[in-house]
Amino acid sequence: MKTLIELYDERPIENVLSAEMFRPERLVYICPESVFNDKQKHKKLIEYFKHRGIELELVFLKTKLYDMNAILELLRETVKKYPDCALDVSGGTDDALFAAGRLSAETDIPVFTYSRKANRYFGISGAPFDEELDCDVKYNVEDFFLMAGGSMHKGRVDNSVLENYMDDIDPFFQLYLRNRRKWQNIVNYIQRVSKASADGYASLEVNGEYTVKGDRGRKIDAPEQALREFEEIGFISELEIDRNRGVSFCFKDSQVRSWMRDIGSVLELYVYKACIDAAVFNDVRTSAVVYWEGYDSKQENAVSNELDVMCAMGVTPVFISCKTGSVQTEALNELAILRDRFGSNTAKAAIVTAERGGGAMRNRASELGIAVIDLNDLSTGRTVQRIRSLMKSKR
Repeated sequence: MKTLIELYDERPIENVLSAEMFRPERLVYICPESVFNDKQKHKKLIEYFKHRGIELELVFLKTKLYDMNAILELLRETVKKYPDCALDVSGGTDDALFAAGRLSAETDIPVFTYSRKANRYFGISGAPFDEELDCDVKYNVEDFFLMAGGSMHKGRVDNSVLENYMDDIDPFFQLYLRNRRKWQNIVNYIQRVSKASADGYASLEVNGEYTVKGDRGRKIDAPEQALREFEEIGFISELEIDRNRGVSFCFKDSQVRSWMRDIGSVLELYVYKACIDAAVFNDVRTSAVVYWEGYDSKQENAVSNELDVMCAMGVTPVFISCKTGSVQTEALNELAILRDRFGSNTAKAAIVTAERGGGAMRNRASELGIAVIDLNDLSTGRTVQRIRSLMKSKR
């Protein structure tokens, strides 16, 4: 086929996947007026295909997606103009599908569809392949945001350096589990004694008081045992503790310094490594910032989210939120919205909490199609198993 006709769909993946699979010279969108007039959306789709290394002509044709007769007439005109074409009916409204059925009965145009459940293409009429064709497209995490008109940017962690710390993550997490109930005080103390200087310089060397002021003026003593454990796993060195002279030590490097000063980093790193260890994903990211409408430095109040962990397995994205504390309903709602905005019908979502998940929270998560991985899984080493199970489960 030289021309692929797509019935425009609200699910971004439905609008790009077949073009990725069959690589036509031209992609024709049968779309509503709002999409036809949205030049910014056109530009982002062009940029997306360029990002994916696909060269093709994009054509947008306007119709009313809930008017079967109008859609059918436009399809007839399109087939006459581009006779060497095929029609993908994976997406679109019911009216568009009825129109496609009428067109198929009138002409010998090849028609096919994609099954998200089977991850296969199925020929309906005269398709340019056998009855079934496996979809071998593999997306990375960034692709899912670009296809939906968003953009992804580096967050608090440089993912490119994480391979150098894989052996450090499990000892770090085990240290956290042993000190979980005191973790906030431990991190708050480290934050107080390792502040950046007035010129913004963040030294790796620390010299601080044994007792510091925490939030609301409360006093926090040096977490002696935790600091000694940090030294044992190599996160700090040259540790000296004296109630009168204070505390001194040296961070391993700037990356470790940032993790020890951030309450949630330890859980995010552990889940990131668990996703790597699950060995089912072709891409895993942590701490990335996504802008819903793409990034524009001049745009004020742009909608954005920071992703704790996100993975991609073929055409399936997985959104994971990590909480060292209890999970609130707002966090579940936010995760579901993010999944639905940038994922497909097969997108997965999970909440990971270092608490024991309560019944009310689990019920709400179940209603939203979100898996729960809690302290029982984390402390018994079942995290990797739960992640693999998540990929086998139905949403």
